[in-house]
Amino acid sequence: MFKKILVANRGEIALRIIRACKEMGIGTVAVYSEIDGDSAHIHIADEAICIGPASPKKSYLNTNSIISAALVTGCEAIHPGYGFLAEDPEFVDICRENGIKFIGPEKEHIEKMGNKPEARKIMKEMGVPIVPGSEGSINEAVEAFDTAKKIGFPVMVKASCGGGGRGMRVIYDEKEFIDKFNIAKSEAATSFNDGSMYIEKFIEKPRHIEFQVLADNYGNAIHLGERDCSLQRRNQKFLEEAPCAVIDQDLRAEMGEAALKAVGAINYVNAGTVEFLLDEHGNFYFIEMNTRIQVEHTITEMVTGIDLIKEQIRIAYGERLGISQDMVRIKGHSIECRINAEDPENGFSPCPGEIEGYFAPGGYGVRMDSHIYGGYTVPPTYDSMIGKLIVWGKDRNEAINRMKRALDEIIITGINTNIDFQKQILNSEDFLANKTEGMC
Repeated sequence: MFKKILVANRGEIALRIIRACKEMGIGTVAVYSEIDGDSAHIHIADEAICIGPASPKKSYLNTNSIISAALVTGCEAIHPGYGFLAEDPEFVDICRENGIKFIGPEKEHIEKMGNKPEARKIMKEMGVPIVPGSEGSINEAVEAFDTAKKIGFPVMVKASCGGGGRGMRVIYDEKEFIDKFNIAKSEAATSFNDGSMYIEKFIEKPRHIEFQVLADNYGNAIHLGERDCSLQRRNQKFLEEAPCAVIDQDLRAEMGEAALKAVGAINYVNAGTVEFLLDEHGNFYFIEMNTRIQVEHTITEMVTGIDLIKEQIRIAYGERLGISQDMVRIKGHSIECRINAEDPENGFSPCPGEIEGYFAPGGYGVRMDSHIYGGYTVPPTYDSMIGKLIVWGKDRNEAINRMKRALDEIIITGINTNIDFQKQILNSEDFLANKTEGMC
């Protein structure tokens, strides 16, 4: 097994990876920016190296600094977590050139699935259902408008190489198309340095379902069931569940088979997530594949008992999957609430600052993944998520009640958070009745 791994990330995911490595007997190196000098992950790792100023471009996206840190500390592999360099195909090449193993898929996998029109084409050829849409990228507004009329409104325009809800707009009629398309295109160019777009039919009030997959270097691939990520705000997830309460065993098997077709189509290796839209009639459509570990991987771990980070590391080292499909069992129900430093009463504006007091909830079936502590200062430079509260219950009702209890227990003072907002969701009639389609 690897003797030492560098974790090229920050916050809770860096801490999550370091913990998994320690349990496997693997040494760890944390990297941090100048503004992250008091982050918990650098104190728990075996070694820590500052890689630059607060700006992500000068630190967590600075490939030269990260590779140098790995080489000087004798790391054999780099785990990118999610975000930052996790889906950067060029970084995979740089790692290889320096004799360092990238814990994730190959460069060509990231490129193929990162280009959404290309991914749609591959899925269509494999017989995986896709949402009706443009055949490839579209750059001009007039051409896009003609394509939208052929597809039929409402439509969704998306950045071809985007993610995280940026460069994305739902357009309901012809009158607003040109303006919204150009706004989305400009946003895509700014966010991803690529303004190419594609268009697909907007399916109203669907469920956003994603299947977790694992694949090794020997042609073995499995799925670990689904997560329901329908609760989103501005295309950003904030509460997730596993499994989806409206999917039965037959539909799970059918969607899981489609997810594994996606894996087989490109000979994918490592952990990934295949995402679908599920309509009210039980029809599902491929939308994209994320070639990394997801924020919400935790709820899959809770219902399967499988540590996904450890599996990623084993696969990257060259081990065969030790789990077959018939060994995967979905037990109980899990919910994750993302805890953000933001003010829901003020347009969800970010709320960086010093945390004066912190108490993490506990008890049976409760897990808190967070890097914060009393006295920690949440920087204004990065994403506002400061933790993930995850619970498990024998069924959905118990999981909901356990999450309500855990949210009542958690204490974070000194900054505003979305904890009360999460409570409102959990107490809403629609959520309790499992009517989450189009809730947010």
